[in-house]
Amino acid sequence: MAPPSLPTVLLVDGYNIIGIWPDLTKTRDRDGMESARRELIEALVNYSAFQGFETRLVFDAQYQDTGSTREEITRHVSVHYTGFGQTADTYIEKICANCRHEFTKLKQRVIVATSDRAQQLTVVGYGAEWMSAPQLAYDIEAIGNQVRRKQQSSKPSARRLLASSLDPVAQQRLAQLRMGRRP
Repeated sequence: MAPPSLPTVLLVDGYNIIGIWPDLTKTRDRDGMESARRELIEALVNYSAFQGFETRLVFDAQYQDTGSTREEITRHVSVHYTGFGQTADTYIEKICANCRHEFTKLKQRVIVATSDRAQQLTVVGYGAEWMSAPQLAYDIEAIGNQVRRKQQSSKPSARRLLASSLDPVAQQRLAQLRMGRRP
């Protein structure tokens, strides 16, 4: 899968994804929400770098008496915590509403990753694309596999070396000769 030619912003509804991905749900239940958030961030960092996406991971902080905050993770990924009284849904919808004229003018893609049906309908109405939580999980896994295969194929195989085709006794004798010892 080649990176897309259009600049792409991926907006991810963090708690929605954590609640739907089985691995993240297990991590949340076993180790807490912070561990699940870190695991999701790590998955998105690799995925976004490979795809060339600008990814904004959004978490609700609506019940915290704080203002919104933004944390830059990498050049491709930032984490946004909404302010008091604001949900991740409204944050994402506001970005889509503000960008709807730029989708065609600037030729920019905006993809929203969530399995919230109401949010899906709203953001698609603004001209954004929608990706379900399971689809995002599948894409991340597929790209991870592709990267691992590429890394494995770039490593020289020990079986391609002449010494690996020799029996163990001959290999031991060669090792002794390399060390300056007589077999």
